[in-house]
Amino acid sequence: MKNRRTGKFVQLLSILALVLLLLTLASVGQAAQSLSLPNISLSIGGAADEPGKVATVIQLLFMLTVLSLAPAILLMATSFTRIIVVLSLLRHALGTQSMPPNQVIVGLSLFLTLFIMTPVWQRVNTEALQPYYEERTSGEEALAQAVIPVKEFMLRQVREKDLALFVKIAQEKRPEKPADISLSVLIPSFVISELKTAFQIGFMIYLPFLILDMVVASILLSMGMMMLPPIMVSLPFKLLLFVLVDGWSLLAGSLVQSFK
Repeated sequence: MKNRRTGKFVQLLSILALVLLLLTLASVGQAAQSLSLPNISLSIGGAADEPGKVATVIQLLFMLTVLSLAPAILLMATSFTRIIVVLSLLRHALGTQSMPPNQVIVGLSLFLTLFIMTPVWQRVNTEALQPYYEERTSGEEALAQAVIPVKEFMLRQVREKDLALFVKIAQEKRPEKPADISLSVLIPSFVISELKTAFQIGFMIYLPFLILDMVVASILLSMGMMMLPPIMVSLPFKLLLFVLVDGWSLLAGSLVQSFK
């Protein structure tokens, strides 16, 4: 009976997987039909008889360059740095070694970053991308408008001390208003501030688990069980404490609220 039930369950999962695959292929097919991609060919040599083609190739190369820098922009100019550092410190505080896995921590950090940065990206889309697609603004104007929401987000999180440090290192004049701060100064200042904030949050996370480790170590020492590692005994209690206080919800909510 158990083998029959197992076989039926496997068949049901196989059918469900097949249906999902067909739905995915159908949606991809519809998207491919509605989306027409232009033919792109790059060649070296020849005369530039049509300046429009040259401009298109230059725009393509510029787009590829921006896409290659996209991971660095995502890491350095968003909330990703603070979130992933705090989650990594939490894993070390729990003492679970590689649990949760790196893929889970990075994925959770990316989705929390998407949730936090959505208002900023909506402003970029409304104020810069859409006017540019509708040919109401030039590329330079669209880029200038796209930078404004990102700079406002970073300026809300950066510390004046870190900002003054990089302004001094760059030997620039003291900006009269926030809009005058260059990205070459603002981005490293923002990253340093994010790292400091992340370590402060990590310190607060470490404290209760450190106290629990000390209590367990003292109990084991008083019982004469010196050969038993205290971390092995305290790990279940730390996991129980983290689950009882609903740690994931508290941590995610605190991280999101720290950017408001």
